[in-house]
Amino acid sequence: MKQLTLNISDNKFHAFWEFIKTLNYVKIQEPDKKSLAELQSNLNQVKMMQEGKIEKQTANDFLMYGIKTKRQGLP
Repeated sequence: MKQLTLNISDNKFHAFWEFIKTLNYVKIQEPDKKSLAELQSNLNQVKMMQEGKIEKQTANDFLMYGIKTKRQGLP
């Protein structure tokens, strides 16, 4: 099986989506909403860092923070 990524204009997406669902040889995998929300949150953080709105941290600080939160039972 092959996988394909398409970029479709917003105003044409619905018509394309309805058409593609009629093809019996196409499998449509619904996105994992939790993963998408987490990805969007991470992208927003990167944007805020680039804009200087939040402070960047080193990889070491990031890893240490992750270790601390796991030890404390935080998410």
